[in-house]
Amino acid sequence: MEDMVYALIPLAPFIVGGLFIWTKHQQKMIEKQSEMTAEKAAQYAAQTERLEARVRVLEHIVTDRGIDVAQEIDKLRDAPLN
Repeated sequence: MEDMVYALIPLAPFIVGGLFIWTKHQQKMIEKQSEMTAEKAAQYAAQTERLEARVRVLEHIVTDRGIDVAQEIDKLRDAPLN
């Protein structure tokens, strides 16, 4: 058993170097994954904002009973969204 420990001593720098490289690689993978997650969150936020704007337009159409719906839709299509 002691002979095995003495045999591993010359390999220690290679083991430590490999561990260092592996750790650095794992860190880069975590950073990339968090970047992708942040990008997806931004896309979902933008999509949610667009959907909320559309719902506001629909609520406006539904609650405004005094105007013809078809004319209101045409007006809102031409109007810029917030």
